[in-house]
Amino acid sequence: MRADARLRWVLLVTSAATFVASLDLFVVNVAFGDLAREFHTEPATLSWVLNGYTIVLAALPIPFGRFADAYGRLRWFVGGMVLFAVASVLCAAAPSLDWLIAARVAQGIGAAALLPTSLGLLLGEFPPARRAAAVATWAATGSVAAAFGTPVGALLTRASWRWIFLINVPIVIVTLLIARRVLTESRAEAPAGSGAVVRPDLFGTALLTAGIALVTLGLVEAESWGWTGARTLGTLLGGLALVAAFLWQCTRHRAPVLELDLFRDRQFSAATGATVLLFTGFGALLLGNVLLLTDLWRQDVLAAGLEFAPAGIVSAIVAMFAAARLAARFGYRVLGATGCLTIAASLLAYRIGIGTTPDFPREVLPFEITCGAGIGLVIPTLAAAISASLPATRRATGSAVFAMARQLGTVLGVGATVALMASPSGVPDLAHYQRVWVFIAVVEVAAALACLLLPARPTPVSLGTLVSPPASVVAPVTDTAPAGGPVPDSLPVPAGTASG
Repeated sequence: MRADARLRWVLLVTSAATFVASLDLFVVNVAFGDLAREFHTEPATLSWVLNGYTIVLAALPIPFGRFADAYGRLRWFVGGMVLFAVASVLCAAAPSLDWLIAARVAQGIGAAALLPTSLGLLLGEFPPARRAAAVATWAATGSVAAAFGTPVGALLTRASWRWIFLINVPIVIVTLLIARRVLTESRAEAPAGSGAVVRPDLFGTALLTAGIALVTLGLVEAESWGWTGARTLGTLLGGLALVAAFLWQCTRHRAPVLELDLFRDRQFSAATGATVLLFTGFGALLLGNVLLLTDLWRQDVLAAGLEFAPAGIVSAIVAMFAAARLAARFGYRVLGATGCLTIAASLLAYRIGIGTTPDFPREVLPFEITCGAGIGLVIPTLAAAISASLPATRRATGSAVFAMARQLGTVLGVGATVALMASPSGVPDLAHYQRVWVFIAVVEVAAALACLLLPARPTPVSLGTLVSPPASVVAPVTDTAPAGGPVPDSLPVPAGTASG
């Protein structure tokens, strides 16, 4: 297979992985009514079909990325794919709600393995000059999945809610068949004669998983428990305490789950912070606009979902065909801030122009398109900024930080939206939606400020300057270099990332 053709297949395979993992975050929402009728359950209990997936997807990417770096990214990628497919079948076959929730947790575990390993494999396969465009496409698929989750879910549930899970299986099978031909194993290499393998920190893994799970649980349940209730505050504080203990553990272990030295790099830390803020607004936007169209404007779920399509299409086009070229001319700092401010301006336009009478073509569509363009600019820019700052030995681990930042931001945005929409009458009016749009605009301005901390011109990352893990952390590997040659000792700036 020719090198260019092989790289296109690599991009397809890794993007398909992030697409299915992201799609299942949103496609289930529209099936809640059918699930409630079939299992005769209350919304609070039913919400765990979504929460079980959300919590593990927020908690596990970093540990999985660390283990994939140490023991083989392709191995963990394939394992995640297989688990995701099996769990999807179990979801579709669920005879009870408890079965469905357990299968959704298993599905989330598989997805948590896919997100960091897919980007880690992509970074290892593409030459530096082409990484920025590849990362832009990979990042865009997650946004497209979010935008199309509602209409796809609405269409599938017309037949049966079980199809929203079964649709994953053929995608995974085809992806795995192609992956066997085009992907090569890669992992972090240690110098020859460095000694025995040191297993990555299992105790730290448990601390991080439990801490992020508790924080996410507190956020997703805060509305039903009460934001100032003892259960909410206790869960959030307990989770934060475990995360603090995890960070302390990372300073002590020979092979920590997360090398904190990564955050000494301004590009990595600024891009991670901006990602959390960006997706806080993104999560609030998705939920707020769905509620606007279905509750305030009383539109059909399928029609409302289709009205999200223009934003997803524009976002994908901008991300895949414009973001890398614009980054090459203007740099991460300018492009990231511009994208965030474009989103903020679009939401302020919502605040001014949208009324209680449905008028999608005039009041929503123009600003949905500009908002989609902003999203298409900033998501691949932040993904590229994080990936370009990573040493080759930590590609999956650093990619996992990006995945977790996305998920945590989305959970924060959903929680904030639920709180802002709370009404004594139980029926939010236009003023509640306006508060949500202002909140999103403020968060996106904060994300723009974080983008301004990015270097104007990204610099190469030396393996020795950013992370110097103990020599015995990983075993030497001799057969895992990408087809294009061995992994270099430094990562040159991708051609599509330096400012002009």
